[in-house]
Amino acid sequence: MSLDSLLDPTGEREAVERPRLARPKSLDGLTVGVLDISKVRGDVFVEEVATLLEGRGIAVKRYRKPTVARTAPKAIEQAIVEEVDVVVEGLAD
Repeated sequence: MSLDSLLDPTGEREAVERPRLARPKSLDGLTVGVLDISKVRGDVFVEEVATLLEGRGIAVKRYRKPTVARTAPKAIEQAIVEEVDVVVEGLAD
């Protein structure tokens, strides 16, 4: 008999279904957050998105995670919740 065990570090026993949030019909009058998750060249993507949005007169706030290896710090999450209406999260590989 083996003493080996396989452990799941996620702590989630069943997948949690989360409904999609409704997209706004327009970005007019809204503030859009762009979140760079610190992946290589992700900053290039979010900066281009921010520039395009600003070119259309849309207010933009920029955020950056300190490292891709961890979730965003609570302070960044809270700032996003308080300061913007929608978020674009930049992924790059």
